[in-house]
Amino acid sequence: MTSNAASVPDLDDPATDPFDVARAAADHIAEVSGVDGHDIALVLGSGWGGAAELLGDVVAEIPSHEIPGFAKPTVAGHVGTTRSVCIERADGSTRNVLVLGSRTHLYEGRGVRRVAHAVRTAAATGASALVLTNGCGGLHVSWRPGQVVLIRDHLNLTATSPLEGATFVDVTDLYTPRLRELARTVDPTLPEGVYAQFPGPHYETPAEVRAAGIMGADLVGMSTGLEAIAARHCGMEVLGMSLVTNLAAGVSPQPLSHEEVLEAGAKAGPVISDLLARIVKLV
Repeated sequence: MTSNAASVPDLDDPATDPFDVARAAADHIAEVSGVDGHDIALVLGSGWGGAAELLGDVVAEIPSHEIPGFAKPTVAGHVGTTRSVCIERADGSTRNVLVLGSRTHLYEGRGVRRVAHAVRTAAATGASALVLTNGCGGLHVSWRPGQVVLIRDHLNLTATSPLEGATFVDVTDLYTPRLRELARTVDPTLPEGVYAQFPGPHYETPAEVRAAGIMGADLVGMSTGLEAIAARHCGMEVLGMSLVTNLAAGVSPQPLSHEEVLEAGAKAGPVISDLLARIVKLV
């Protein structure tokens, strides 16, 4: 289905520049959607999928696996489409939002280039801001399932990076303070926390959760951190938002399950989708 598939380099080939594949993906999105460029990109994690319908007018909807470098999602709760949405801001201006519904996780075994590909594609379309969302485990009993937390910082516990070679990037303020301030103009009660990304796919052990807490983590999950690093390398502002879907292992006496994550996301979906849509319209 991709018109230039034959000419697109193999993303998994070490000799391939991953940014060449991102450029080809961005060209395909522009060709199919008729939208020359996008201003904001949005990655929808578990529980956040309903926000796409609330943003604005859907200009185009593209099966993600038809875009160079993308594949069908393998995780329940993640949609397999990429959308171009035109939103109207309060001042009457419009912005184009690229909604990326096909997230690749490190635990899928496709390599870290695949994890970063959606972010690099978004940057290649012109997006200067990236909103990353996820469903995660919480370390604080006061954060019940359904609580949204702004990511202030992260711990990358995956033992890898999306950056290759001698590529040095400052990540001191990786999660842009300006965007967190914008989010709190919509909901001043939103707390902040540190997100720890584990490689997965198994859930963290109680000992791992305690260790992450000692290192400063408030949230644990299996996404977001590597994507945020890739976004900073591309010069993008980053807003991270976590939905606490369960208490982390050892914090809750109940065993963890993906069904619990999906159930909590579905229950919180309408509220958090409305919240996210209102925030994105300010970015």
